[in-house]
Amino acid sequence: MVPYPSWLNAGDTSWQLTAATLVGLMSLPGLAVLYGGLVQRKWAVNTMIMAFSGFCLVLIVWVLWVFKMGFGQAWIGTFVGHPGTVIGATSEQGQGNIPSVSGAGLMPHFRFPQSALVYFQFVFAAITPLLFLGSVVGRISFKVWLIFVPLWSTFAYAVNAFLLWGGGWWAAHGALDFSGGYVIHLAAGVSGFVAAAVIGPRLKRDRSHGVPNNLLLVSVGAGILWLGWNGFNGGDPYFAGSDAAAAVLNTNLATAVAMITWIVMDMLLTKEKKATFLGGINGMIVGLVGITPAAGYVNGLGAMAIGLFGSVIVWVAWNYLSKVWPFRKVDDALGVVYTHGIAGLAGGLMVGLFADPHMIVYLGLGKNPDVTTAGLFYGHPKQLLIQAGAALTVIVWDALVTFLILRGLGLFMKLRLPDEVLEVGDVAIHNEEVYPSEALTRVGSGAAAPPSGAPADARPAKVSSDNS
Repeated sequence: MVPYPSWLNAGDTSWQLTAATLVGLMSLPGLAVLYGGLVQRKWAVNTMIMAFSGFCLVLIVWVLWVFKMGFGQAWIGTFVGHPGTVIGATSEQGQGNIPSVSGAGLMPHFRFPQSALVYFQFVFAAITPLLFLGSVVGRISFKVWLIFVPLWSTFAYAVNAFLLWGGGWWAAHGALDFSGGYVIHLAAGVSGFVAAAVIGPRLKRDRSHGVPNNLLLVSVGAGILWLGWNGFNGGDPYFAGSDAAAAVLNTNLATAVAMITWIVMDMLLTKEKKATFLGGINGMIVGLVGITPAAGYVNGLGAMAIGLFGSVIVWVAWNYLSKVWPFRKVDDALGVVYTHGIAGLAGGLMVGLFADPHMIVYLGLGKNPDVTTAGLFYGHPKQLLIQAGAALTVIVWDALVTFLILRGLGLFMKLRLPDEVLEVGDVAIHNEEVYPSEALTRVGSGAAAPPSGAPADARPAKVSSDNS
């Protein structure tokens, strides 16, 4: 009988698996339902299948090579880790380990298996391409998506993760990203914006009349996203301790302030002078994204400040920056560059202002000091410069990688669906629709049933292109 290893702690393991499941729920069904409700009716199925398939694709490449590129032994200097698999018995049941970080003074040794670490970090990797799906929905080829996601995870996400979380260059120089403001949200905003520019816009009619098909589903997806964020930020100290609890409270504080701030600004400063649910959801997402890089580094007042200032910054960008070049020209379908890109950037920079050295991230034991951080308002102005440098690196690298991947794929296949397919949407691509009429009910192996009274071999009735 194999002895129970001394390092294994049931509580730490339980919390990591629980937190990971909460983050996974943010993608499935959270984002699938949120985005599926936000898009026009004719794109709901396409949006959902891209969310689910993207989740699958990331997991496959994650365990085969990407995890170790982000969290393994340094490979190319301090830029990325050496690729390798994590599906052997030792890899799954041995002690969790990030070679350049675990026990190196940045955090204590993990007290859970490597499989818990692999899965926890996977759900972060999976949600990132799903987030920037919102930028290109309504025109990107599904076949392109199936190839793009693994490539982007390999060449963009793995580098971001190693630089900031895996002990890479920016981690060694003190850059702070508690749970992915840069690695996930800034990356998603930048990559989504570049992808939208390269692929091209939706049909003009769809762009000018992109009415959500189901706000009730949007509310379900948004609620799952908000509460799932408790695992997103609460799981990143890697154990259920004081900092995890503080991160959860700070996450909800920032989100509440940001949502109310956006609603009030809509009521006071827009031409309509009305609160809208979609506006409130934008504010909610901005708060969640803005606090993500800071959740365990700031106190409650700092969290509220991040929610307030982040919401104001993104609200102004959404309403005014969107009218100037290049933001006016690029069709970022769901505004990912604002609610994730700009919000992640603002939150990451505000870590350099509000990081409180009295917030103990890891309690020192024996001769080891406590791990804390400090921003400009607590006597460490250099932190703001470090945060800006890390942000610039993510922006430049991810924009370049996204551009090159898509241009490369564009040499062999069409990135954008043909206009005649865009006119129809889901039925043309998947032979399904989210609210099927009798004529389009799937039968047998997936063929659409002919309209009543038509010959057995008749084609489905043409779907109206006005599916908004």
